[in-house]
Amino acid sequence: MQVFEEFIETPWVYWTLLIAYSGTILSIVGIILSENRNPVKSLAWITVLMLFPVGGVILYIFFGRSIKNTHMISRRNRRRLRELTRPVYDEPDLKGFSDENRQQIMLARSLTGAALHSNNSVDIFHSGQEKFDALLRDIAAAKKYINLQYYIFQDDKIGSAVSEALIERARAGVKIKVIYDHIGSIGVKNKFFRKMKEAGIEVYPFFKVAFPLFATKINWRNHRKLVVIDGEIGYIGGMNIADRYIDGGKFNVWRDTHIRICGPAVGALQFSFAVDWRFMGKELIQETVTPTAELAKGNAAMHLLSCGPTSEWSNIAYLLLKAIGNAKKRVLIQTPYFLPTESLLKALQVAALSRVDVRVMIPRKSDSLILDYASRSYIFECLRAGVKIYFFDAGMLHSKSVVIDDDFCSIGSANMDFRSFEHNFEANMFIYSREVNKKMQTLFAEDMRHSTRMKISDWRKRPRKQKAIESILRLLSPIL
Repeated sequence: MQVFEEFIETPWVYWTLLIAYSGTILSIVGIILSENRNPVKSLAWITVLMLFPVGGVILYIFFGRSIKNTHMISRRNRRRLRELTRPVYDEPDLKGFSDENRQQIMLARSLTGAALHSNNSVDIFHSGQEKFDALLRDIAAAKKYINLQYYIFQDDKIGSAVSEALIERARAGVKIKVIYDHIGSIGVKNKFFRKMKEAGIEVYPFFKVAFPLFATKINWRNHRKLVVIDGEIGYIGGMNIADRYIDGGKFNVWRDTHIRICGPAVGALQFSFAVDWRFMGKELIQETVTPTAELAKGNAAMHLLSCGPTSEWSNIAYLLLKAIGNAKKRVLIQTPYFLPTESLLKALQVAALSRVDVRVMIPRKSDSLILDYASRSYIFECLRAGVKIYFFDAGMLHSKSVVIDDDFCSIGSANMDFRSFEHNFEANMFIYSREVNKKMQTLFAEDMRHSTRMKISDWRKRPRKQKAIESILRLLSPIL
């Protein structure tokens, strides 16, 4: 031991290690700069490397790498899936839409080829109990297939209920596929999923994290939450499968938003699931989507946008940016974490300064203290521009929704933060419907009764220590 210590303490060893380590840091900085990423994100990583030399290198290896423009599926298979999931070209004439909505529809088409589907009905769930009651009923009535995908599939009371319902249908001959995120469901024992597999259900984790490839996958999580049943019924929103979405967990209330869709737009959910299934190396899904006339009796038009670390563009962020810029009356946002990109922050400020009624609702206390502090670092800039900020006091606000003017809204899995827009695989449904918009406005108003509006004079009085923590964590917000 003494010989080893003397060896380490010799000057040439010290300088060799110092030069090697400095070279490593400079090489990583060079890689970050050569990738021409968002300057804010690049500066965030360089700051981490400078402030935490050893830990910064480890963090970059695990969380800093890029897989942008990786093809999730071949063009041939993508075309084949388009045919299967949209057997009838149902895209409506855009003459009935406002100029602003037409621009948004064309933007979505340019970004991902997303088609606009008309004649859909939408049920909005404001609580977990309502959503899971409906989901269990639809699973029990399934006759052909069920495709289910969640970030978290917990082995608890509701998780067991969903699992048993799927097992019962599998034994009745229904084909069932399940995707769960490996990190999101990391605490669930293998026997929970093995029981479903033994019943004939195809169950697979997305981007399974294991050595030696641990560092290559841990940062890219599949945050999507969607279900397709028989090609006729679909679900999408912010709720995972866990008891806390019903009983609140450590919070008095867990507020979230999820929707049930009947109509041609179910094909978009099926397409998204099928792409992820193929990306995991599984066979190309051949199941068709054929919504019956009885179910497809609504009047809501909608298109689905998915995004992820493999996307060429920040699809969901771009469409939200366009929609906020088009707003003339109001912008209502609910998000558990508020870490907007610079462009989205400016869009909200510009809208508010233009006398658009911009309101952002976040939880008073979320399930992440770090993200709470980082989120609050953006509040003063919003208040100064006239954006109204509300703290939801009743419990955890997990809803991810945007309501704009009288006929547009977005509901899905993406938070208003860098991670959702850059690192996670997300999916949001963009809905063009006065009826749905009005319901979402009503739900927002109900939540306002359980919220406190923050005034700029009061916000300035918060403790200096809190301000300092917020400022420090803001530097890291692009990589949180």
